[in-house]
Amino acid sequence: MTDTHMTVAATADPTEQFIGGYAAAFGATLRSPVWHSPAEAGLDFHEITFPSRDGVPLEGWYIPAPGSNKLIIANHPLWFSRSGLPAHLEPWKSIWASTGNDNEVDFIPDYQILHDAGYHVLAYDLRNLGESGAANGGVISAGVYEARDVLGSLTYVRSRTDLSTMTLGLFSRCVGANATMFAMRAEPAAFDNVRALVAPQPLSPRVTIEQSLAAAGIPARYIDKLEQQVRLHTGFRLDDMSPVEPARSVNVPTLLYQVRDDLLTRPDDVQAIYDNIPVEKDLFWIEGSTRRWDGYRHFAQNPERILDWFDRHMS
Repeated sequence: MTDTHMTVAATADPTEQFIGGYAAAFGATLRSPVWHSPAEAGLDFHEITFPSRDGVPLEGWYIPAPGSNKLIIANHPLWFSRSGLPAHLEPWKSIWASTGNDNEVDFIPDYQILHDAGYHVLAYDLRNLGESGAANGGVISAGVYEARDVLGSLTYVRSRTDLSTMTLGLFSRCVGANATMFAMRAEPAAFDNVRALVAPQPLSPRVTIEQSLAAAGIPARYIDKLEQQVRLHTGFRLDDMSPVEPARSVNVPTLLYQVRDDLLTRPDDVQAIYDNIPVEKDLFWIEGSTRRWDGYRHFAQNPERILDWFDRHMS
Protein backbone atom coordinates (compact mmCIF):
# COMPACT_ATOMS: atom_id res chain seq x y z
CA MET A 1 0.00 0.00 0.00
CA THR A 2 1.36 3.43 -0.89
CA ASP A 3 1.76 6.32 1.53
CA THR A 4 -1.05 8.10 -0.34
CA HIS A 5 -3.40 5.17 0.21
CA MET A 6 -2.44 5.02 3.88
CA THR A 7 -3.18 8.73 4.30
CA VAL A 8 -6.58 8.40 2.62
CA ALA A 9 -7.48 5.41 4.78
CA ALA A 10 -6.35 7.18 7.93
CA THR A 11 -8.32 10.36 7.22
CA ALA A 12 -11.50 8.82 5.74
CA ASP A 13 -14.71 9.92 7.44
CA PRO A 14 -15.99 6.97 9.55
CA THR A 15 -19.57 7.77 8.54
CA GLU A 16 -18.62 7.67 4.87
CA GLN A 17 -16.80 4.39 5.43
CA PHE A 18 -19.85 2.90 7.14
CA ILE A 19 -22.22 4.03 4.39
CA GLY A 20 -19.93 2.82 1.63
CA GLY A 21 -19.34 -0.56 3.24
CA TYR A 22 -22.99 -1.12 4.08
CA ALA A 23 -24.15 -0.25 0.58
CA ALA A 24 -21.44 -2.38 -1.03
CA ALA A 25 -22.78 -5.43 0.82
CA PHE A 26 -25.89 -5.25 -1.39
CA GLY A 27 -23.72 -5.65 -4.46
CA ALA A 28 -21.10 -8.20 -3.34
CA THR A 29 -22.39 -11.29 -1.62
CA LEU A 30 -20.62 -12.80 1.37
CA ARG A 31 -21.55 -16.46 1.00
CA SER A 32 -22.07 -18.73 3.96
CA PRO A 33 -20.88 -22.29 3.37
CA VAL A 34 -23.14 -25.29 3.59
CA TRP A 35 -21.62 -26.13 6.95
CA HIS A 36 -23.84 -29.04 8.02
CA SER A 37 -25.51 -32.03 6.39
CA PRO A 38 -28.74 -33.95 7.03
CA ALA A 39 -26.50 -36.99 7.52
CA GLU A 40 -25.49 -35.53 10.89
CA ALA A 41 -29.07 -36.19 12.07
CA GLY A 42 -29.16 -39.64 10.48
CA LEU A 43 -31.49 -38.45 7.70
CA ASP A 44 -31.53 -40.05 4.28
CA PHE A 45 -31.19 -37.30 1.68
CA HIS A 46 -30.35 -36.59 -1.93
CA GLU A 47 -28.29 -33.75 -3.38
CA ILE A 48 -30.40 -31.97 -5.99
CA THR A 49 -30.01 -29.14 -8.46
CA PHE A 50 -32.68 -27.33 -10.42
CA PRO A 51 -33.05 -24.07 -12.33
CA SER A 52 -34.58 -20.90 -11.03
CA ARG A 53 -37.31 -19.35 -13.14
CA ASP A 54 -34.60 -17.49 -15.08
CA GLY A 55 -32.21 -20.45 -15.32
CA VAL A 56 -29.86 -19.80 -12.40
CA PRO A 57 -28.70 -23.20 -11.04
CA LEU A 58 -29.91 -23.74 -7.48
CA GLU A 59 -28.44 -26.36 -5.14
CA GLY A 60 -30.40 -28.19 -2.49
CA TRP A 61 -31.33 -31.30 -0.56
CA TYR A 62 -34.33 -33.55 -0.86
CA ILE A 63 -35.08 -35.38 2.39
CA PRO A 64 -37.74 -38.06 1.84
CA ALA A 65 -40.30 -39.16 4.41
CA PRO A 66 -41.49 -42.54 3.09
CA GLY A 67 -45.25 -43.02 3.11
CA SER A 68 -46.06 -39.31 3.25
CA ASN A 69 -47.80 -37.24 0.61
CA LYS A 70 -46.83 -33.87 2.14
CA LEU A 71 -43.80 -31.77 1.20
CA ILE A 72 -42.32 -28.66 2.80
CA ILE A 73 -40.12 -26.46 0.60
CA ALA A 74 -37.67 -24.48 2.76
CA ASN A 75 -35.39 -21.57 1.96
CA HIS A 76 -33.31 -19.33 4.21
CA PRO A 77 -32.41 -15.84 5.44
CA LEU A 78 -30.05 -13.39 3.79
CA TRP A 79 -26.34 -14.29 4.14
CA PHE A 80 -27.29 -17.83 5.27
CA SER A 81 -27.29 -21.07 3.31
CA ARG A 82 -29.74 -23.95 3.54
CA SER A 83 -27.71 -25.34 6.46
CA GLY A 84 -27.75 -22.10 8.47
CA LEU A 85 -24.94 -19.68 9.34
CA PRO A 86 -21.65 -20.38 11.18
CA ALA A 87 -21.69 -17.00 12.89
CA HIS A 88 -19.50 -18.38 15.67
CA LEU A 89 -16.65 -18.29 13.12
CA GLU A 90 -14.92 -15.43 11.33
CA PRO A 91 -15.72 -13.31 9.43
CA TRP A 92 -19.35 -13.66 10.52
CA LYS A 93 -18.53 -13.53 14.24
CA SER A 94 -17.06 -10.03 13.97
CA ILE A 95 -19.82 -8.87 11.63
CA TRP A 96 -22.63 -9.86 13.99
CA ALA A 97 -21.02 -9.39 17.44
CA SER A 98 -22.49 -5.92 18.00
CA THR A 99 -26.05 -7.27 17.73
CA GLY A 100 -25.41 -10.34 19.91
CA ASN A 101 -25.83 -12.66 16.93
CA ASP A 102 -22.24 -13.96 16.92
CA ASN A 103 -23.28 -17.58 17.38
CA GLU A 104 -24.28 -20.38 15.08
CA VAL A 105 -27.65 -21.07 13.53
CA ASP A 106 -28.00 -24.70 12.41
CA PHE A 107 -31.10 -25.59 10.36
CA ILE A 108 -30.55 -29.37 10.35
CA PRO A 109 -32.70 -29.76 13.52
CA ASP A 110 -35.54 -27.97 11.67
CA TYR A 111 -35.43 -30.49 8.86
CA GLN A 112 -35.31 -33.41 11.27
CA ILE A 113 -38.40 -32.12 13.11
CA LEU A 114 -40.31 -31.71 9.83
CA HIS A 115 -39.20 -35.15 8.62
CA ASP A 116 -40.15 -36.82 11.89
CA ALA A 117 -43.55 -35.09 11.74
CA GLY A 118 -44.21 -36.80 8.40
CA TYR A 119 -43.08 -34.23 5.86
CA HIS A 120 -40.77 -34.65 2.93
CA VAL A 121 -38.39 -31.67 2.91
CA LEU A 122 -36.82 -29.84 -0.02
CA ALA A 123 -34.30 -27.24 1.18
CA TYR A 124 -32.39 -25.06 -1.27
CA ASP A 125 -29.91 -22.19 -1.44
CA LEU A 126 -31.09 -18.90 -2.91
CA ARG A 127 -29.10 -17.33 -5.76
CA ASN A 128 -25.75 -15.79 -4.83
CA LEU A 129 -25.85 -17.68 -1.53
CA GLY A 130 -24.70 -21.07 -0.30
CA GLU A 131 -23.74 -23.24 -3.25
CA SER A 132 -26.26 -21.86 -5.75
CA GLY A 133 -25.27 -20.00 -8.88
CA ALA A 134 -24.21 -16.38 -9.15
CA ALA A 135 -26.73 -14.09 -10.82
CA ASN A 136 -27.57 -10.43 -11.44
CA GLY A 137 -23.96 -9.41 -10.89
CA GLY A 138 -24.09 -10.76 -7.34
CA VAL A 139 -26.71 -8.20 -6.35
CA ILE A 140 -28.79 -8.83 -3.25
CA SER A 141 -32.32 -7.57 -3.91
CA ALA A 142 -34.02 -8.60 -0.64
CA GLY A 143 -36.52 -10.77 -2.50
CA VAL A 144 -37.05 -9.14 -5.89
CA TYR A 145 -34.74 -11.35 -7.96
CA GLU A 146 -34.86 -14.15 -5.36
CA ALA A 147 -38.58 -14.55 -6.11
CA ARG A 148 -37.50 -16.37 -9.27
CA ASP A 149 -35.86 -19.02 -7.08
CA VAL A 150 -39.12 -19.61 -5.19
CA LEU A 151 -40.91 -20.07 -8.51
CA GLY A 152 -38.16 -22.39 -9.73
CA SER A 153 -38.53 -24.60 -6.67
CA LEU A 154 -42.25 -25.02 -7.35
CA THR A 155 -41.63 -25.80 -11.02
CA TYR A 156 -39.03 -28.39 -10.04
CA VAL A 157 -41.39 -30.15 -7.64
CA ARG A 158 -44.11 -30.29 -10.27
CA SER A 159 -41.66 -31.68 -12.84
CA ARG A 160 -40.91 -34.77 -10.72
CA THR A 161 -43.44 -37.57 -11.01
CA ASP A 162 -42.74 -38.65 -7.43
CA LEU A 163 -43.44 -35.16 -6.05
CA SER A 164 -45.92 -33.59 -8.45
CA THR A 165 -49.06 -34.74 -6.62
CA MET A 166 -47.90 -33.91 -3.11
CA THR A 167 -49.59 -31.42 -0.84
CA LEU A 168 -47.22 -28.46 -0.56
CA GLY A 169 -46.23 -26.09 2.21
CA LEU A 170 -43.57 -23.38 2.28
CA PHE A 171 -41.16 -22.56 5.12
CA SER A 172 -39.72 -19.27 3.87
CA ARG A 173 -37.39 -17.44 6.24
CA CYS A 174 -36.48 -13.71 6.23
CA VAL A 175 -35.39 -12.75 2.69
CA GLY A 176 -36.88 -16.08 1.63
CA ALA A 177 -40.20 -14.87 3.03
CA ASN A 178 -39.80 -11.59 1.14
CA ALA A 179 -39.00 -13.56 -2.03
CA THR A 180 -42.09 -15.70 -1.60
CA MET A 181 -44.31 -12.62 -1.36
CA PHE A 182 -42.70 -11.05 -4.44
CA ALA A 183 -43.21 -14.37 -6.26
CA MET A 184 -46.89 -14.44 -5.30
CA ARG A 185 -47.29 -10.96 -6.75
CA ALA A 186 -45.50 -11.93 -9.97
CA GLU A 187 -47.17 -15.31 -10.59
CA PRO A 188 -50.09 -15.97 -8.23
CA ALA A 189 -51.20 -19.07 -10.15
CA ALA A 190 -47.90 -20.79 -9.30
CA PHE A 191 -49.20 -21.18 -5.73
CA ASP A 192 -52.52 -22.80 -6.59
CA ASN A 193 -51.78 -26.07 -4.79
CA VAL A 194 -49.72 -24.60 -1.94
CA ARG A 195 -51.71 -25.04 1.26
CA ALA A 196 -49.67 -23.16 3.87
CA LEU A 197 -46.86 -20.65 4.31
CA VAL A 198 -44.77 -20.14 7.43
CA ALA A 199 -42.78 -16.92 7.01
CA PRO A 200 -40.60 -16.01 10.00
CA GLN A 201 -39.04 -12.58 10.21
CA PRO A 202 -39.62 -10.83 6.87
CA LEU A 203 -38.28 -7.30 6.85
CA SER A 204 -37.97 -4.12 4.83
CA PRO A 205 -34.42 -2.98 3.93
CA ARG A 206 -35.20 0.64 4.81
CA VAL A 207 -36.12 -0.33 8.35
CA THR A 208 -33.09 -2.50 8.99
CA ILE A 209 -30.82 0.20 7.53
CA GLU A 210 -32.41 2.83 9.77
CA GLN A 211 -31.81 0.55 12.76
CA SER A 212 -28.22 -0.05 11.69
CA LEU A 213 -27.53 3.68 11.32
CA ALA A 214 -28.96 4.34 14.77
CA ALA A 215 -26.87 1.54 16.31
CA ALA A 216 -23.75 3.02 14.71
CA GLY A 217 -24.57 6.48 16.09
CA ILE A 218 -25.07 7.93 12.61
CA PRO A 219 -27.80 10.58 12.25
CA ALA A 220 -30.98 9.46 10.51
CA ARG A 221 -30.52 12.10 7.81
CA TYR A 222 -27.86 9.88 6.21
CA ILE A 223 -30.49 7.37 5.13
CA ASP A 224 -30.96 9.22 1.83
CA LYS A 225 -27.25 9.10 1.08
CA LEU A 226 -27.06 5.42 1.95
CA GLU A 227 -30.09 4.70 -0.21
CA GLN A 228 -28.38 6.44 -3.12
CA GLN A 229 -25.32 4.25 -2.60
CA VAL A 230 -27.45 1.10 -2.44
CA ARG A 231 -29.17 2.15 -5.65
CA LEU A 232 -25.82 2.62 -7.37
CA HIS A 233 -24.96 -1.00 -6.50
CA THR A 234 -28.35 -2.58 -7.19
CA GLY A 235 -30.55 -0.26 -9.24
CA PHE A 236 -33.25 -0.50 -6.55
CA ARG A 237 -34.63 2.08 -4.19
CA LEU A 238 -35.04 0.76 -0.66
CA ASP A 239 -38.83 0.70 -0.81
CA ASP A 240 -38.67 -1.28 -4.07
CA MET A 241 -37.32 -4.16 -1.96
CA SER A 242 -39.88 -3.98 0.84
CA PRO A 243 -42.38 -6.86 1.18
CA VAL A 244 -45.08 -4.59 2.66
CA GLU A 245 -46.87 -4.07 -0.66
CA PRO A 246 -46.21 -7.57 -2.09
CA ALA A 247 -47.85 -8.94 1.06
CA ARG A 248 -51.17 -7.86 -0.47
CA SER A 249 -50.67 -10.66 -3.02
CA VAL A 250 -50.23 -13.47 -0.49
CA ASN A 251 -52.80 -16.09 -1.42
CA VAL A 252 -52.27 -19.00 1.00
CA PRO A 253 -52.82 -19.22 4.77
CA THR A 254 -49.77 -17.58 6.34
CA LEU A 255 -48.13 -17.68 9.77
CA LEU A 256 -45.60 -14.98 10.65
CA TYR A 257 -43.44 -14.74 13.74
CA GLN A 258 -40.75 -12.31 14.86
CA VAL A 259 -38.43 -11.44 17.75
CA ARG A 260 -40.30 -8.38 18.97
CA ASP A 261 -37.25 -6.43 20.19
CA ASP A 262 -34.92 -7.56 17.38
CA LEU A 263 -32.22 -4.89 17.07
CA LEU A 264 -32.20 -5.22 13.28
CA THR A 265 -35.82 -4.27 12.68
CA ARG A 266 -38.91 -2.81 14.37
CA PRO A 267 -42.25 -4.43 15.23
CA ASP A 268 -44.17 -1.92 13.10
CA ASP A 269 -42.55 -3.27 9.92
CA VAL A 270 -43.61 -6.87 10.53
CA GLN A 271 -47.03 -5.64 11.66
CA ALA A 272 -47.44 -3.71 8.39
CA ILE A 273 -46.56 -6.82 6.37
CA TYR A 274 -49.01 -8.87 8.40
CA ASP A 275 -51.80 -6.29 8.14
CA ASN A 276 -51.58 -6.31 4.33
CA ILE A 277 -51.98 -10.09 3.99
CA PRO A 278 -55.56 -10.55 2.71
CA VAL A 279 -56.08 -14.25 3.53
CA GLU A 280 -56.15 -16.39 6.67
CA LYS A 281 -53.17 -15.43 8.81
CA ASP A 282 -51.60 -15.45 12.24
CA LEU A 283 -48.70 -13.61 13.90
CA PHE A 284 -46.89 -14.23 17.15
CA TRP A 285 -44.02 -12.44 18.85
CA ILE A 286 -40.95 -13.95 20.48
CA GLU A 287 -40.35 -12.08 23.70
CA GLY A 288 -37.37 -11.56 25.97
CA SER A 289 -34.64 -11.24 23.36
CA THR A 290 -33.04 -8.63 21.11
CA ARG A 291 -31.22 -11.28 19.01
CA ARG A 292 -32.61 -11.91 15.53
CA TRP A 293 -31.04 -15.35 15.48
CA ASP A 294 -33.38 -16.42 18.31
CA GLY A 295 -36.19 -16.13 15.78
CA TYR A 296 -34.40 -18.49 13.43
CA ARG A 297 -33.81 -20.97 16.26
CA HIS A 298 -37.37 -20.79 17.54
CA PHE A 299 -38.77 -23.63 15.46
CA ALA A 300 -36.14 -26.12 16.61
CA GLN A 301 -36.81 -25.18 20.24
CA ASN A 302 -40.59 -24.66 20.10
CA PRO A 303 -42.00 -26.42 17.03
CA GLU A 304 -45.56 -27.01 18.20
CA ARG A 305 -47.29 -23.87 16.91
CA ILE A 306 -45.57 -24.01 13.51
CA LEU A 307 -46.24 -27.73 13.10
CA ASP A 308 -49.87 -27.15 14.02
CA TRP A 309 -50.15 -24.53 11.27
CA PHE A 310 -48.77 -26.93 8.68
CA ASP A 311 -50.83 -29.85 9.97
CA ARG A 312 -54.13 -27.96 9.98
CA HIS A 313 -53.73 -26.67 6.46
CA MET A 314 -52.00 -29.61 4.81
CA SER A 315 -54.05 -32.51 6.17
